[in-house]
Amino acid sequence: MGKLAPTFMLTGVLTLSGLAAAAAASAAGNPAVPTPDVLAPETLRYCVTCHGVELQGNRLVDAPRLAGLPHWYLERQMQAFRAGWRGAHAEDRNGMEMRPQAVVLNAAELNEALDFAVRVPVRGRAPVTVAGDAARGRDLYASCIACHGTNAEGNESLSAPPLAGQNDWYLVTQLQNFRTGARGAAAGDTQGALMGASVAVLADDTAVADVVAYITNFEQSPQEFR
Repeated sequence: MGKLAPTFMLTGVLTLSGLAAAAAASAAGNPAVPTPDVLAPETLRYCVTCHGVELQGNRLVDAPRLAGLPHWYLERQMQAFRAGWRGAHAEDRNGMEMRPQAVVLNAAELNEALDFAVRVPVRGRAPVTVAGDAARGRDLYASCIACHGTNAEGNESLSAPPLAGQNDWYLVTQLQNFRTGARGAAAGDTQGALMGASVAVLADDTAVADVVAYITNFEQSPQEFR
């Protein structure tokens, strides 16, 4: 999940009632979208202010797409923020902005937010913003298949999240964070440490762009509601 600015960075300053109204309007147009009454008002604000009413992500505030991500992964990342595994490194600017939002939610609010997120459907492919050599990226991705899957679908048993469908700019940022140790180097973050070691195959920024360009070829798989 992304950051919550002091003033709501959508289109001017939005009120909580305005966010709820927007979510309700979206849900009315598509019954598959959960109505905002499944969330307490404060919890709704924390989620949709940055990630969008339909959780499709917002590059303007560096908030990634949450729609389509599985419950187990979202829960683990919220726990990582709360434990200081993410958002505590000085170079992880986006993580530092997200961490307070994860910490402020109590257990009930966190469960509400997760239940809401996994019920929001995916709205097509994320826009392509990263230019890279997808053919070279395919070769680089070969080392990722064992955990993330042939089609970047992820693997819960290995705690490897799906990569397909995620915003490409966000994937670039996170891969760079793993490369520099801004993510995955905190004590106790065993999964992050494994990922930090795995990105050694990405020698430079060009390699990162190439593998992300390849990942964008995959469709995001719908997640079962929980």
